[in-house]
Amino acid sequence: MAKRNIITLPDPLLRRSSAPVERVDDELRTLIDDMLETMYDAPGVGLAAVQLAIPRRLIVMDVKYRNSDEEGGEVARAPIAMVNPEILTRSEEMRVHEEGCLSIPEFYAEVERPANITVRYLDREGKQCEMACGDVLATVVQHEVDHLNGKLFIDYISRLKRDRVIKKFVKAAKGEVVA
Repeated sequence: MAKRNIITLPDPLLRRSSAPVERVDDELRTLIDDMLETMYDAPGVGLAAVQLAIPRRLIVMDVKYRNSDEEGGEVARAPIAMVNPEILTRSEEMRVHEEGCLSIPEFYAEVERPANITVRYLDREGKQCEMACGDVLATVVQHEVDHLNGKLFIDYISRLKRDRVIKKFVKAAKGEVVA
């Protein structure tokens, strides 16, 4: 396993749709492991392959992860990898959750999304699966699937706030002082 670099706003790759994964093999499983290591190290609860500059339809997440340094105990992990995830259903019931993104560091905003979803995907062995997701898991899956479609969580906030965030990251990328 190896940690990889996470691309950040304003990298244009974050706004492109990702291509489907054609086959689940050892190379893909290595990428999954690298993505998980990168996500845990960041630390985050989800990561899309496109955030590592690999525009393929692959996401990893772990909403139950607890860092042993913070909790004073063992590391608890429940990683999930989804290859070619497709959201099949979305509930009418909505849920507001504060979101952040490893590609937009140190910015958080409340986002409203469907409270429950059903997602179909291939697991790390290439087996087709369906999962009903609620609460935080539903939010994380939707956030990561949005990445695969070139959409960011800041697209759900007001245009004024979004423009300020983008401007800040564009200035930082140019090496300008950010206020």
